[in-house]
Amino acid sequence: MCSLKTFDIDLKNLKEAETVLEFDLDDKYFSAIDAPEVSKGDVSVEVAIKKTTERIFELEFHIEGEVVVLCDRCLDEMTQDIETDGSIVAKFGDEDSDNDDLVMVDENEGILNIAWLVYEFIALAIPIKHVHAPGKCNSAMIKMLEEHSTTRSSDGDGTGDIDPRWSALRNLKIED
Repeated sequence: MCSLKTFDIDLKNLKEAETVLEFDLDDKYFSAIDAPEVSKGDVSVEVAIKKTTERIFELEFHIEGEVVVLCDRCLDEMTQDIETDGSIVAKFGDEDSDNDDLVMVDENEGILNIAWLVYEFIALAIPIKHVHAPGKCNSAMIKMLEEHSTTRSSDGDGTGDIDPRWSALRNLKIED
């Protein structure tokens, strides 16, 4: 099991110059983060941290690799390439922020854990629709989908038998 403590950044002890951290994420990371979208992957993360003032830090993320997601069509696992860049600003303070690009860090603690931030960048880099390339889907599932979709739809010309519950709903249409 991957310890998410490895993603702790001690902002208090950062030098004035830019600090670059690198992380290699594998299945253990995705298992430890326990999020629904991605459960496996091989991703490299580079985080450049720049201390702009005594209390404000800019974090620039570059993330690339591949993750395993479920195909929307056949529900089998598929590999999805991702590459994304993102940035956030971390600031010492104890008030809450409404800005999504600003993370408040308790000044007494001074530790920022970026494990969930990295996962969010990965999840946002995954396309909304993810399907296998043509011909690569699970053929048994595709056959089953085709069987069910033909039994559900009418013959297409609108003359097929309509469930009486649906025809009763047609009478409820309000015409202007």
